[in-house]
Amino acid sequence: MNKQYALVTGASRGIGRAIAERLARDGYTVLINYNNNTAAAQETLEAIKAAGGDAELLPFNVCDGQAIEQALQLWEQQHKGATISILVNNAGICKDGLMVFMTEDDWHSVVNTTTEAFYYITHRILPGMLRARNGRIVNITSISGVIGMPGQVNYSAAKAALIGATKALGKEIASRKVTVNAVAPGYIVTDMTADLNEEELKKTIPAGRFGKPEEVAALVSFLCSDEAAYITGQVINIAGGLA
Repeated sequence: MNKQYALVTGASRGIGRAIAERLARDGYTVLINYNNNTAAAQETLEAIKAAGGDAELLPFNVCDGQAIEQALQLWEQQHKGATISILVNNAGICKDGLMVFMTEDDWHSVVNTTTEAFYYITHRILPGMLRARNGRIVNITSISGVIGMPGQVNYSAAKAALIGATKALGKEIASRKVTVNAVAPGYIVTDMTADLNEEELKKTIPAGRFGKPEEVAALVSFLCSDEAAYITGQVINIAGGLA
């Protein structure tokens, strides 16, 4: 049986790592993308292999189209005939602050990391999916892009753009049996939420708690499965009832 490959961007830690580990359990060979944190990516790789799964490291900067092309060309040369059938666009950053104090770098770096990464990587992977008439693209957006969050105008804008792209692309390629969906997590226990006041924020969440990365990964796993073949262009909130 030919291997099925899944590329997860920003997979060295947090939600990305949980998704990589879950897809490996589902039987995919996971391509663990990361930029600088080699140690964390190696930990993800070792955790997957220790659990009986298969994975490879695939480092590149998600905002650098040339670096992406070089990395994927080399991977294709080393894996003749292989195709990537799952793409999870997870990489993103946040630089929170009130709009009135937001610098140009705070704006551009956050928006570009999400939107340019989506364009460069999806544009590169998509032709193979269309030729194979098989593929799943899952974009990790945020509840911030759905309802807007004060102090996150840049992050909300980036994630809202990803939602629009998800809906449009889902319509474009549905007839080719490639689905495109977005998952919008709320407050999830990760490094990105470590500095937040969890006790106070839990009071605003109907479920009364922060979510777990593994819960997001379970939803992504379903959207990548055959059972989800008739779901495309959708945004699914996983936020404990926050929205």
